[in-house]
This record gives sequence, structure tokens and C-alpha cells, in this order.
Amino acid sequence: MPFAVLTSRDGWGRRRGAGEGEFPVEPVLKGTVALVTGASSGIGAATATALADHGATVTLAARRKDRIETLAAAIRDQGGTALALECDVTDQQQAAGAVQRTVAEFGRLDTLINNAGVMLLGQAVGAPLHEWQQMVELNVLGLLYCAHEALPHLLRAAEDGPRRVADMVNISSVAGRVARNGNNVYSLTKHGVGAFSESLRQEVTKRYVRVSLVEPGATATELASHNRPEVLQSLSSQFGQRMEAEDIADAITYIVTRPRHVAVNEMLIRPTEQER
Repeated sequence: MPFAVLTSRDGWGRRRGAGEGEFPVEPVLKGTVALVTGASSGIGAATATALADHGATVTLAARRKDRIETLAAAIRDQGGTALALECDVTDQQQAAGAVQRTVAEFGRLDTLINNAGVMLLGQAVGAPLHEWQQMVELNVLGLLYCAHEALPHLLRAAEDGPRRVADMVNISSVAGRVARNGNNVYSLTKHGVGAFSESLRQEVTKRYVRVSLVEPGATATELASHNRPEVLQSLSSQFGQRMEAEDIADAITYIVTRPRHVAVNEMLIRPTEQER
């Protein structure tokens, strides 16, 4: 009877054979290094925790230093390795510095999770221009700064890494598929993330850098809370069932733990009750 390895959510598993017992196997991401932007809360924090649970060394990049330091300490308490980096990815030097510091500290970069983003909704007529600028600077330029600096390291990791594959996961939104009244510039930025991701995927996929796009629907995070009070009031009646940040982290973890010959290019995830 051939042996089979059954992996579990925490990256451990057991081998079954004729009369054999059970023993732990190494987590699938052991020996790899991941950088997660926007890691101070929500999807970013949940993803960093999940990747660490699967054996990855993680760098947590975000502006709120106290939060990422607390999260890094929690990961270490569970036996993981984590580095907290105060970073504003809209600043090109800080974004590049997060990648450089990660590589300097841990010697490599296998996974980039481009999660940092902001969602400022409302009608275009009379909208504050600085909100549009903020979304372009964070959702587009911040992502591009990190991707540009990380690409050479991801390509190198795909050549000599323990898994011989590397991953860039770009977090978009349902709004990156369907533009709706009031989403205007937010949809513009997320459509752009999708276009960039697909073009880059085609460029580097044969070099075993997998570029994946994740498009969450309504999720219970701080994202909506950054809107103006009048926008928040209208949003409160629109949101019904929501997913948890951990649901999206599960999806991201699924993507980056696939075997080398499998690439999940795109994943659209909605709460079951969400229609659009």
C-alpha cells in the first residue's frame, strides 16, 4: 500500500501505510519568506498569521507600528518568525525598503502579498479630490512600488528556493470586476490591479513566479470605516452578510501552498448571500 500524506490546516499531517502510525510532517512553507503589506489589521493580519502557521517566515509591513509589533510577538509566541516594519507603501523609498530589509534580514523573498489598500466610496460629483488621489497612491502606486522591488527576488527564489516557485498575490475586489454607482475611482484602481496582474502573470509564469489576483466581496474589516460619515450612513444599508478576514486568508494560503505545477490565477470570493 503506498503512503499518503494528509495535510491539515496548520501545515502538519500524517502518513498512513500498512500498520504505520502517525507523525508530523514539515509545514509546506517552511524555509520560505513572505512579505505582507497592510498587515496591521483585517485581511493582512489574518494572512500573515496563516502563512506563519504554514511555516513561512513573515515580514509585517504597515503604518501602525504598535499593531504589527503586537502581531509579530503573537506569531513568535506560537513558534514562528516575524519581523514588524513600520512602512507607508505610498512612499517609494519606504516600499522598496520593506523588500530590501526583508531580504537583508532573512536572505530571500518567496512570497509577496500586496494587500495594503483603501476604499473611499461616494458620488463623483462633489467628491474630495484628495480621496481619489489617496486611492491611486495606495491601491495602485503602492502596489507597483512593492511589486517592482520584489520581482528580482521572487524570480531568484523560483530558481533556487526550497519549493522552486514564488508567488505574488495582489488583493483586488469585486469592484475590480463590476463598476457600480458610487465606486468610481475605487473601481478604477482595482480594475487596474487586475490588468497589471494578468499582464505580469503572462510575463513571468514560465519562470515559475505565479501572479494571482484575489477579489473579495463584502468582508468584515476596517476598510469601510475610512469613509466620510455621510457615505458610511448609506453603506450601512447596503452591506448584509459578510465574510471574515480569515476566510480571505484561507483563500490566499490555498493559492500559495499549491504544488509547483499548479497556479491559481484568479479567485473571486463573495459571501453566499451577496448577489453583485
